[in-house]
This record gives sequence, C-alpha cells and structure tokens, in this order.
Amino acid sequence: MKKLILVLVVLLAAAFYLFDLHLLLTLEGLKAGLGEFEHWRDQQPLQVAGLFMLFYIGVTALSLPGAVILTLAAGALFGVLWGTLLVSFASSIGATLSFFTARYLLRDSVQRRFGSRLKALNQGVERDGAFYLFTLRLVPVFPFFLINLLMGLTAIRARTFYWVSQLGMLAGTLVFVNAGTQLAQLDSLAGILSPGLLLSFVLLGVFPLLARYLVSLVQRRRHYARWQRPAHFDRNLIVIGAGAGGLVTAYIAAAVKAKVTLVEASKMGGDCLNYGCVPSKALIKSARVAHQIRHAEAYGLEGAQPGFSFKKVMQRVHRVIEAIEPHDSIERYTQLGVEVKQGYARLIDPWTVEISHGDGRTERLTSRSIVIATGARPVVPPLPGIEETGYVTSDTLWQRFAELEETPKRLVVLGGGPIGCELAQSFARLGSEVTQVERGSRLLAREDEDVSTLVADSLRADGVSLLTGHTALRCERDGEQKFIVLGHPGGEVRVEFDQLLCAVGRQPRLEGYGLEALGIETDRTIVTNQYLETLYPNIFAVGDVAGPYQFTHVAAHQAWYAAVNALFGDLKKFKADYRVIPWTTFTQPEVARAGLSEQDALDQNIAVEVTRYELDDLDRAITESETTGFIKVLTVPGKDTILGATIVGEHAGDLLPEFVLAMKHGLGLNKILGTIHAYPTWAEANKYAAGNWKRAHAPERVLGWLARYHRWKRGPESVDEPVTEAETSR
Repeated sequence: MKKLILVLVVLLAAAFYLFDLHLLLTLEGLKAGLGEFEHWRDQQPLQVAGLFMLFYIGVTALSLPGAVILTLAAGALFGVLWGTLLVSFASSIGATLSFFTARYLLRDSVQRRFGSRLKALNQGVERDGAFYLFTLRLVPVFPFFLINLLMGLTAIRARTFYWVSQLGMLAGTLVFVNAGTQLAQLDSLAGILSPGLLLSFVLLGVFPLLARYLVSLVQRRRHYARWQRPAHFDRNLIVIGAGAGGLVTAYIAAAVKAKVTLVEASKMGGDCLNYGCVPSKALIKSARVAHQIRHAEAYGLEGAQPGFSFKKVMQRVHRVIEAIEPHDSIERYTQLGVEVKQGYARLIDPWTVEISHGDGRTERLTSRSIVIATGARPVVPPLPGIEETGYVTSDTLWQRFAELEETPKRLVVLGGGPIGCELAQSFARLGSEVTQVERGSRLLAREDEDVSTLVADSLRADGVSLLTGHTALRCERDGEQKFIVLGHPGGEVRVEFDQLLCAVGRQPRLEGYGLEALGIETDRTIVTNQYLETLYPNIFAVGDVAGPYQFTHVAAHQAWYAAVNALFGDLKKFKADYRVIPWTTFTQPEVARAGLSEQDALDQNIAVEVTRYELDDLDRAITESETTGFIKVLTVPGKDTILGATIVGEHAGDLLPEFVLAMKHGLGLNKILGTIHAYPTWAEANKYAAGNWKRAHAPERVLGWLARYHRWKRGPESVDEPVTEAETSR
C-alpha cells in the first residue's frame, strides 16, 4: 500500500510538470491568465471557487511550488474576505494531507532508524509541539512544506497540527491575499515581502517565545509572591546532603570561589561510602578470594575450604570505609573552602534554610541558591509479620552483622536487582545458605535475557537457591524459628531463615526538608526541569532524590549542572545530559552496560544490528581461566554507529568506558578497531568485538576481485588453481 501511494504521489507530481501546470504558478503566468480566470469566475462562481480550492489543496498536499502564487490569485479573483477564507482552509487541509503522507510513508522507518536520537525531539514535541508549530507558522520565511513533512515524522497529533496550522498561517494568508487584490501593480514577489514586512513576521514569530518567557516570569513571581525575599544573602549556595551529589556540588562552588555551606545530618560521604558502594565492594572482594581458594585447582593449585572469621571480614569492610573517609571528610572540604555544618536542614522559604544541630541549637542561613541532595533509603516491603521476625537492609547489615563470628546460616534475600544479586552471591561464597526471591520471571530485569541467564547460572553454581516468579506474602514465627511465606502459581512456599535481607529497591528521602510547605512538587522524586530546577528556579535537586537514575556517578554528573546553573544561571544555563549513562552490577561475572539493550530496542521499535564477541576467545581471559561472558554491541544497521554496549565478564565495568567514550563523542566501531590495544589485555576484547562487526561487513565482491588479482600476480601456473568461494561471491 505504501508503495502504491508513493507511486501515485510521484505520478501526480510528474503530471503537474508534464502538462505545464507549473507555468500557471508564476507571477507572469498568473497575470497573463487573470482575465480568462475572471471570466470563468463570473460565469460559474461557485464551481470556480470549488475547483480553485481543490487545486490549492492538491498543490499543497504534493508539496509543489506555487502556493504563494495561488494565494495571490485568491485575492485577485475572490477579494480579501472570500480569498482569505478559501486559502485558509485549503492550505490547512493540503498541509494536513502532506503531513499524513509523510507520517504514513516515512515516520516508522525514520523512528526505527533514528529513534534514540529523536527521543528528546519526540518528548519536546509531545510537550510543546503546538506552541513551536504555531511560532513556525507565523514566519513565512520558513518553507511551510518542510514544516508539513517534518511534523509528520513526529508524534504530534493530526488534529493539533490542523488547527494550529490554520490559526498560525492566518496572518501570512491575509497579507498575501490582500497583495493579490493589487495584482496588476505587482512586478515581483519581493514587492510583497519587503524588509519591513519580513521583520514584522519575524517579530510575530518571536512574540510567542517572548510571551512564553513573560508568562514564565509571571508564574515565578507568583510562586515567590508569598515569600519575603531577603535584602542580602548569607551564602551564594547552600547544599543539603553530603553524598556524592552534594559533595561534588559544594566542591565546584568552592572551586569558583563562591561562599558555600554544606549541611549533613549523618555521615559525610552519604550512602555510597557508608552503606552502599564501598562496603559492598569490600565484601565482594573477600567473598571472591574465598571462592578462589575453594576453586584453586582451576589455577593448578590445591583447592581448600577457606577458614575465616566473618567478624574479621566485617572489620576489614569497616577499615576500607575508614581508609576512604578522609576523601569525603569535613576537614578536607573545609580546606577546599566549603563550610560544613552537621545538622538537619529544613527549607523555611525559597532562600532560607534552618539547621537543627545535635545539641538543640538552631540557626538560619539565607542563600541565593539551594541544592537538595538528600539521597535515598532502602525500601522495606509492608509484609505482615516482618517487624516481628526482623530484617536487615543494604544500609543496616554493616552494623547488624559487624559482631557475627559466622555468616548467617540461612539467609533470605528479597530482590533480584543488582544489590540483591551482589549480596546473595557474596554471602553464598562466604558460607551462608542463601535463598534469593524475585517476584519477576528473571533476575536483573533491566538487562537482556541472555545476561540474566548467565548471572543466574553463576549464582546457582555458588549455591544460591533462586526462586524467581515468587512473591513475598508474609513473615511468620514459630517459637525461635522464622519463616517467609512466598506465593507462586503452584501455591505457597514456606522458607525458613535466620536473617532476612530486603533489597527490593531504594526510595528518595523527601520528608522533613520543608518541601511540602513550599509546594515543591514530588512524584516519587523531586520534580525538576532540564536544568535541575524545582518549582523555584533558585532551588535545585540532584542525585537519587531527583532521579532519573540512582547511581553515584550520575549524582556527581548532575552536580556539575546544578552548581553551574545555581551560580551562573543568570548568564547561561545548561541542560543535564543523560545521553550515555553507564552502569555496572558487580556480580561475578560483572555486568556493565551503556545505551540500548536488545530488549530496549525491541520495546522502542528501533532497528539495530547486534555484534557479539565471546570472551572464551580472548587470550587474557584464557590465561586467567575467566572465559565466561561476552561483549554485545548494538549498532545502526549497516553502520558502525554504536547505540548500546553490554559486557558480561571479568572486569566488565572497566572495559565499558571505551564504548561510553565512543558513544559520547560519536566515534564508531571502526575507530575502536583502529586503536592499538596492548597485548595481552582485557581491553583487547573491545577491539575484537569491533573486528567481528568489520568482518560481517566485509566487501565480499571487492575481496573476490582481490583474490583473482593476487592469483594473477602469482603467474600463469596459478590459472589452473581451483576458484575459491571468495572469488565467486557477489
């Protein structure tokens, strides 16, 4: 059907030129035939008006040149009122037909091919499409037929496109129709679009943008209206929360000599240093060493059952935290020029923060800008009986387990995400009988199924009992015994445990900071715009409390935008850039990804080409007996443009940045292939993945001719050699 419509459009356009209709749509042609057209109009006014309208619709729908001449003709034949009426509807109907043609013939293929790049445009059109279309329609300098075609490729609704087009083109239509009433005096189209008139149109187009700015300004003033703005400010910036986002924000502010105060209610370094990234990776390392001792025969050594005190393992975890603490300490940040205050911060108004200190004192500070970086806390599911049986989270286990001589004998881990998988594997390797429960059908639901399968196999090999497709219903006690009851399609299962670890996700810390009193909108996270501004443009949010990603490195990334926009936003604002966000799950094998996965591409209807490289082919992996895993790269079909990369295997998180760099700066697989990688290293895997893509796109016909050329170069005797497949391929 699409081909038929395309052929029809081409034939109609060809007929337009074949029958010299284009000659009518010139100023000279119009003036020459005006007398005859007027005669037809006087004889049959309704029929001529109808035919004129149909012809105008056809020209516009086919995106043919001549709409301006037809608009002039409408003024000459029908006068200002009727001419404007006819052209207004004809141009809008024709534009909508052109819009539908582009949408039907091209949109799906364009979105499939460039969907990831057009995501921001689609979201912008969905949010503000009518507004921007209206401003474009007001400026006739911009070719209207291009607007019709380009808008057809977006997600704007056809009804919106029609009425906005009709309204937006009305001013230009009136000008040209009015000019058409004086057709005899026109020598060229330049006489219509004088510099003054063009400037007027440009001002018309700018006016909605200016109006929008003024409306935004009024809205801001309305938000601020009930608050008394301080005559002066104590600080340039106050940052609430000393996790990754808050620390980096404060550091940047101090580096540019702003007066900045950092307020932290608990420990400097936030969740990552004290409860998350640092302690969990320290535990993972100890568990990995125990695993290597147990499987030492893989390295030609004698395997043994590792003997250890779990208390000493936990002591090492805390020593690691203590070793890193100085990097995030009050002393270091004070030396950097940041004023650090320990206490609970609460917003009193858009510029004032009240700090409640541990000794009962309170103080208030004013600041031109405020950054909220309060982080997140573990989610505890509301299971009946969970408080009676007790539980730990990824935050509390480091203290609760610190004095245990042995790991919990029977540990139930709720959650099959990255945190649940990392901790389940670690405790299993350290001797716990681990049961991991996941409500979904598989672990690591954000990753592709082949990734989940590989990680699940690895966890099972370490002794983890995986119960996917099971939902936690309640916890029960029977004397000293503790149970969790799980539901699944076959009924209920009762699992006994000594310790229950909740790792089902994290929720932002939103309560107690005065957000409600100020009316700052929250929707699971603090609602911010592209500049990380909240309802009040001088109050920003970063990190887990702002979303959309709960990663330490994203919080630090956002911190730059928040700090710069908070301090220099009056001069220049920067939109937070989330185009290429990497993440890693530190199981063994590690899982690292940036950009699209295969499942993402399928869900978003994006055409991709998949290239794989298996790590059992890598020399370094073979030398270390760590051959489990692969590299999977998604590219634009037929091109080396990288849309996503997933690495599963040893050092996956360390291998990923090469792909992140390439994606960030528009470098393709050919550039990675052309980069020298030291031998033997893990990083060579990236090059070999690029090599696999290159081989799949080898020019077979050229190679066939090269084979013949080399056979000819070997001399006459080689003529009798059998012809290879490469020589015959086409």
